[in-house]
Amino acid sequence: MKSYMKKIAAVVAVAGVALSTAACSNSGSNSTVASYKGGKITQQQYYDEMKKSQAGKSALANMIINRALEQQYGKYVSSKKVDKQYNNYKKQYGSQFSAVLQQNGMTASSFKENLKTNLLSEQALKHIKKISKKQEQQAWKSYQPKVTVQHILVAKKSTAQSIIKQLKDGKSFKSLAKKYSLDTATKNKAGKLPAFDSTDSTLDSSFKNAAFKLKTGEVTSTPVKSQSGYHVIKMINHPAKGKFADHKKAIDNEIYASMAQDQATMKDVISTVLKRADVSIKDNDLKDVLASYVSTPATK
Repeated sequence: MKSYMKKIAAVVAVAGVALSTAACSNSGSNSTVASYKGGKITQQQYYDEMKKSQAGKSALANMIINRALEQQYGKYVSSKKVDKQYNNYKKQYGSQFSAVLQQNGMTASSFKENLKTNLLSEQALKHIKKISKKQEQQAWKSYQPKVTVQHILVAKKSTAQSIIKQLKDGKSFKSLAKKYSLDTATKNKAGKLPAFDSTDSTLDSSFKNAAFKLKTGEVTSTPVKSQSGYHVIKMINHPAKGKFADHKKAIDNEIYASMAQDQATMKDVISTVLKRADVSIKDNDLKDVLASYVSTPATK
């Protein structure tokens, strides 16, 4: 029921900052890149051709951005943090992990680099953009604290309706989850999911909205449709909202997550990073590679 495919694809870029293949080094060299019967292609020829293409310009822009991010925020992103995220994805996908990476055009190594770039971008965002009281107050209005639920996932609406009727007739949620649920991760655990709040991005919004309407002990009266199928949800614990101060960290993280999805915001962040990096592009043919991020070409 979790949209993992969407999550792993989203890791590929933050505001268009995608990892790229490295541009060739020693650009002025006549070393041979490739040879064929009767001729060869030198590094200089390859470089001259690459810088004419949009792909070549994008590669250089991405290299500059990634290195500027690393120089300014690398101390906040350890290899341990990157490995932790990587292992979480690997665990979530299980045996399908390699296939999913391949479908998204990535290797394990390039995926880790993408994760690192995203973590660096998140740090840049948090250091450059400060959250206002107004933003927090707005987010607090719709915030739901962590709840704990059980659920049964089935393919057909009629099956879900039958389960709801059986629950009303006294059947236990645990037995019905084991018998019917398609969620292999929870069916043998009475359908119990890890606690989640309104900031959770792995659950369908329809599922969360239906769950938040339930009081402790209540079961959904009608099947809840999501991308995965139909759910029957039972609320185990729905605590009171409490005080803002108790949830400030989660709310701020939710706000930053939303800001990270806004291309205009992230372009502004990257623009600030590049200005602080004081980038100097020596090749006049490439002087405009950062034009989409900074108002004036980064040349000297």
